[in-house]
Amino acid sequence: MKLRVLGPVEAVREGRLVALGGQKPRTLLAALLLAEEALVTSDRLIDVIWDERAPATASASLHTYVSSLRKALPEVGIVTRPGGYQLVLGENTLDYREFTRLAREGRTAAAGGDHKAAKRCCELALATWSGVALAGLSCRFATTSAARLESLRLAVVEARVDACLALGLGDELVDELTTLVAENALLERLRGQLMLALHQAGRQADALACYQAGRKLLVEQLGVEPGPELQEVHRQVLLGVPATLEAAVVPGQLPLDMADFTGRAAELRRLRESAAQVVVVAGKPGAGKTALAVRASHELAGRYPDGQLYIDLQGVHGTAVAASEALGRFLRALGVPDAAVPATAEERAAQYRSLLASRAVLVVLDDAAGEHQVRALLPGGPRCACLVTSRRRLDALAGAEHVDLGIMDETDCLALLGRIIGEARLVAERDAAEEIVRQCGRLPLAIRVAGGRLAARPDLSLARMAARLREQRRVLDELAVGDLEVRGSMALSYDSLGPAERRALRRLAWLGAPELGGWLVAAALEVDDDAAEALLDTLVRAQLLDVVGDRRYRMHTLVGAFAWERAEAEDEQAALEITAKNAAHRALVLVETASGGTPMRVLTASRPDRDQPDRERLLAVVGTRPLTWFDLEQATLVHLVERASDLGLATAAARLASALCASLFVTRNRFDQWWRTHNAALEATRRARDFSGQGLLLAGLGWLRGEQDRLDEAADYYHQALRAYDQVRDLDGAAVTRVMLGSVLREQGHLAEALTTVDRALPRLNRVAEARARHCRGLILTELGKLDEALRECVGAHDAYRDLGDRHGVALVSRTIGIVHRAAGRLPEAAEACEHALRLLAATGDRLMTAYAVQALVKVRIRQGAAERGNEWLLKALRTCSEMKDGFGQALVLRTLGEWELAFGTPEAALDYLRRSLARWDDLRLPLWRARTLRSSAITLSALGNDDEAESAFAEAERVFAVHGSRELGEPLPATS
Repeated sequence: MKLRVLGPVEAVREGRLVALGGQKPRTLLAALLLAEEALVTSDRLIDVIWDERAPATASASLHTYVSSLRKALPEVGIVTRPGGYQLVLGENTLDYREFTRLAREGRTAAAGGDHKAAKRCCELALATWSGVALAGLSCRFATTSAARLESLRLAVVEARVDACLALGLGDELVDELTTLVAENALLERLRGQLMLALHQAGRQADALACYQAGRKLLVEQLGVEPGPELQEVHRQVLLGVPATLEAAVVPGQLPLDMADFTGRAAELRRLRESAAQVVVVAGKPGAGKTALAVRASHELAGRYPDGQLYIDLQGVHGTAVAASEALGRFLRALGVPDAAVPATAEERAAQYRSLLASRAVLVVLDDAAGEHQVRALLPGGPRCACLVTSRRRLDALAGAEHVDLGIMDETDCLALLGRIIGEARLVAERDAAEEIVRQCGRLPLAIRVAGGRLAARPDLSLARMAARLREQRRVLDELAVGDLEVRGSMALSYDSLGPAERRALRRLAWLGAPELGGWLVAAALEVDDDAAEALLDTLVRAQLLDVVGDRRYRMHTLVGAFAWERAEAEDEQAALEITAKNAAHRALVLVETASGGTPMRVLTASRPDRDQPDRERLLAVVGTRPLTWFDLEQATLVHLVERASDLGLATAAARLASALCASLFVTRNRFDQWWRTHNAALEATRRARDFSGQGLLLAGLGWLRGEQDRLDEAADYYHQALRAYDQVRDLDGAAVTRVMLGSVLREQGHLAEALTTVDRALPRLNRVAEARARHCRGLILTELGKLDEALRECVGAHDAYRDLGDRHGVALVSRTIGIVHRAAGRLPEAAEACEHALRLLAATGDRLMTAYAVQALVKVRIRQGAAERGNEWLLKALRTCSEMKDGFGQALVLRTLGEWELAFGTPEAALDYLRRSLARWDDLRLPLWRARTLRSSAITLSALGNDDEAESAFAEAERVFAVHGSRELGEPLPATS
């Protein structure tokens, strides 16, 4: 029996296809075959077959499909196991297994210098394919598995080409490689192989042109230069010497796998089958994150023939590995000489991404402290993957899949203990073994410690060990891990503290913040800063707190567990809640203080009164760089919102969450934290029936969705906020929300409704909100073509922002004034306003709006005919918008890039940019902005001589302008729009 997955899923018996049924049984067979004879759970198979939308009858249907496959394929063993099924091939053949065997033999032959044998093995491996892998299956499992298999196939194609080039057969490869490079334009190794083939064929000029085309693509789409291998091929071709593609250094840095690794079958399966490029394994200390990552990495290594990188980031230590140092180690492992390793972290990161852009490398980042430590180390290449372990979920890593590692089930825990102490010993005292596992909290590390002590003491019975663990004061003694203090020592230290220090330890543990800044300690304990420092010093000396930075502390999990228990036993609940309320209030005041240098917005709750000396002290805490303070404190601030929400402190949670979205989360696009804090606080306000708080938070969620370009959802949240405010006749809150809703309606193209909505809000607005409203009116009036009125509104908003000391607001409205002047044809005034906006925004550190200011200025320069370097500025702005996941900005900058290319005589390139912009406007469902880009496309098509297409595009744009009442309706087509 021949089984196939490298093409349509098929079974062939004596030359004839076996009837397997429809998509679902074929999907089932594919999942079992690709598991490579490993157990696949029934739950997993149900998810695979029904794309995680299983009907109530799924279990019965799965059993039916298994039975039908057994009847169709009696030669194949589909074995029922506890929890699932296992397919045993026996004497039957599987094309995927044959493919991997031949590919492995080809790599061995190439490593030994036998290029003829390598070529033959690779060709035989590729011959096992009969089309697109898993062809005919349309589920998510098939899509992700096919992509993985295609990556493996492409690696074998590259290996075969390497062998052919080593044999001097480059002229025979040119056509094939040309097609492959066209299909995989960003893979540098393929492009280097094509250059070598062209060079061997005597086509030096074509080889150089191939390099330039690849470099242009890499710069435009990834923002990186070609890697050193491709640059070296280019250099050799230029010199006319016999060019070779240096074999890339293949790192193999994975640690030794644990021979007695036990359990985690479901998590291992998720890691094997994940389609995400970044997977984060998170869990409590002792859960076995590193062991799981190492085991999974060894199992996955074959999918990444270009090597595996590993580093212990030591995130739980005070001396975590800096991203720059980690990059240096990785670069050297990838073959970069010490002298060629750049000095700065940014340059190292760029070189790292270039080296991995076309390779298939697995990167393992163990024990990460947080997102900031990981981001620069994530590979950008489409064939790479990254596995991260951390004590926290790292939710801000966009696109990452998260695997939460909890405690192990009892069966696996017992199996692990038996491997350490011997199965016979465990069987002899089964009841005691089960108790040990329970006392260890079913944490792998704790079981290993207990098992290690038992293995070292053959005379110590399991019953005696269980009895020791049963004694609360001895449990941490028995489960000491590394340099952690044991519970007995903690208790002794605790008992030796004075009443104030014991109270401090209990309250801080109960608060549960991931890190403790001095300001938080002072607020939580209701003491001044000097007293807080004295208490902290005592706790550090008692080994009950760790210092992790300047006036920053962290409580270890086991210390925290101990102190939390003492808090529950010794403190009144009301007193503990006051601790959380005080901490949240101090955080709110600090956030509002720090927001003086950030784009403070109109949704924030009213600020508490405070006298000038208190403000000066708070400013000393925040320092001169508020965004740096926000970065340092973000995890603690998010935690305080969630903790206050859990405790039902609705007002405190709502105000702090709202203040956060008016500062850090906007300037740094911290959308995950924004979503988490608002939903947590919203739930608290709903429990408390606090409608004003609900309105504030729903409006904040509308703002969030607006920042994410999900405008329909934004409008829906704003309408929910208005309904909440109506419940308590909160006219002020409703007015502010209408201003925000008007901004969304404007972007959607509902210009008349947007103006009416903002006008309805104006009578109830405070000075800050009125400035925002006038700015919004100016934007709407500009799009309606009422330019004189728009300019008056914008100038009024500018003056209001200036009087309020809001430099960020001044910068934003200055950009809008530039747009108004540009629309009116006053180009010198437009350029001056946009340049002013750009200077102010760059000074505030707002990268995203700086990119918008660049776009506005370049557009003016295009009109003036003075934008020679405009494309460079725009490409940088496009990278910023892409990095910050701003779809609107990407579409806007792509449109302007098209206009720049048209203005400088390259209409073909212009049309490409404009079409990319149109696609993004379609994704965002913004017809008015799409129409404006269609107008630019019409001009470009006309320049290319495609008059019919140009006329059609212009007509379509005019229809949209008419529907929305936009100022562009009826305007003649200029050279650029």
